[in-house]
Amino acid sequence: MKSKLIAALMLSVGTLFAVEAAAEGLKMRVSLDTTATHIRTIQVGRYLEAVKERSKGAIEPELFHSGQLFRDRDIGKALRQGGAEMGVPGTWVLAGFEPNMEFSVLPSMYGQPREVTYKVSDGEVGKQLNASLEQKLKVKVIGKWLDLGSSHTYSTTKPLNSPSDMKGLKVRTSGGHGQFVRVKFFDGLPNFTAWPDVPLALSQGNFDALISTNESIASAKLWDSGIKYSIQDYQFYAQYVPMVAEGFFAKLKPEQQKMLTDTWAEMVDRFRDEANEAQRKAAETMAQNGIKVVTAKPEDLAEARKRMLATEVDLVRELKFDPAIVTKVNAVVSMTN
Repeated sequence: MKSKLIAALMLSVGTLFAVEAAAEGLKMRVSLDTTATHIRTIQVGRYLEAVKERSKGAIEPELFHSGQLFRDRDIGKALRQGGAEMGVPGTWVLAGFEPNMEFSVLPSMYGQPREVTYKVSDGEVGKQLNASLEQKLKVKVIGKWLDLGSSHTYSTTKPLNSPSDMKGLKVRTSGGHGQFVRVKFFDGLPNFTAWPDVPLALSQGNFDALISTNESIASAKLWDSGIKYSIQDYQFYAQYVPMVAEGFFAKLKPEQQKMLTDTWAEMVDRFRDEANEAQRKAAETMAQNGIKVVTAKPEDLAEARKRMLATEVDLVRELKFDPAIVTKVNAVVSMTN
């Protein structure tokens, strides 16, 4: 009789814990390394609010920004090993898993508008790259890539009036071997510093220039860390890949999985437009805070692209790109222009 009573009590306790867990919802830790005021952080936060509302609390997202949980360079491994449930890392930090994610540094992509990048990332090449990431990282790419925007060059001491003015500068990149190759092409000295460390490293003189975006510069107020000059030279078009851990995605009911992807699909195009408008406004904000902003001349961009094209064979070999993917990217650019 006593054993039956104990068993009943244990069953009741187990049921209580299960009910409480269900009431709390399934935890969904989301890791970003941008600041709370960055456009990516704000937009992902809005997406997560919609997920929580549409799941009626069955999914409980928790957003960790500013690298509180993981830096973007570590999020692929974290998703694979269960350290987080979602991340939205830049394509450049995913190149260590899938080299072709850096297609945006191909010569043909230099100085191109966002519509050209969309033709690649939203098209056949993007689908092929998503499938590769899903297989290698054990994730689910939940939809079209999120925009950061065009990346440009910024410096602390040297005025920037043409792409060639990068020569001799120690240039911070956001990661990926392709950006190192790009900096070397312009005779700069490449450096990698994780974004949360950039303001301090910049103010301490660890590097004297960086490739980034207007929004990133403005959201971190890098004029306070010494940035004085910018050339809008469209080094590459930066995008983020929305990824959910495969193990977490498998725990969801089919209708919840569909809700995650449908909600992203409903919001991402608006997010892209907002990001590009934020980049435009950020350029104005930089100028208001004393940064001299110069737009590269079209003829200078065309001349640099022509010189880059002569290096493409070596670039493809060095970055371990798939020649078939390179051919597809160049075909898209050719048809678009």
